[in-house]
Amino acid sequence: MPILLNLVVLEESNQRLAGELAVSDLEFGFEDEVVQFSKSLKYELNAQLLDDSLLVTGDLALPIGCTCVRCLRPFQQTVSLKNWACHIPLKGEDRPPIIRDSVDLTPYIREDIVLALPTHPVCRDDCPGLTGKTSQTLRTADKSKSGGISSPWEELNKLKLKS
Repeated sequence: MPILLNLVVLEESNQRLAGELAVSDLEFGFEDEVVQFSKSLKYELNAQLLDDSLLVTGDLALPIGCTCVRCLRPFQQTVSLKNWACHIPLKGEDRPPIIRDSVDLTPYIREDIVLALPTHPVCRDDCPGLTGKTSQTLRTADKSKSGGISSPWEELNKLKLKS
């Protein structure tokens, strides 16, 4: 169920919204190899009506499962948006659809969560990467795929360019 903000109620007084939103309701519309969504988004929001717009502020937190891009181990992380703020115009071409006197906040939240997702998640800052047998196995597999070339730059190093 999306996060709806009733404009009629908001005209009388500011609104406070708190709860959880299922990942399926966020409708991310993509799958990622290193970031997985499994738990609900937790939110605590305050909304107020300005002259011709809405101002929504608060905190958002979404637990995610990640795969470390260095060591390939799974780990848990929380995407937190503290002091999140969203200004929504109610007039003009950027205004959202108003259905039954309500505005859906879900698209705004989804957009900011996607922007906050880690592009290269690392389990810890000093992660050494692949070590031991796993590292050696992957290096051997890379060599066999590339026909024994140890580096993708190896062939470029053989080029003799005139300056």
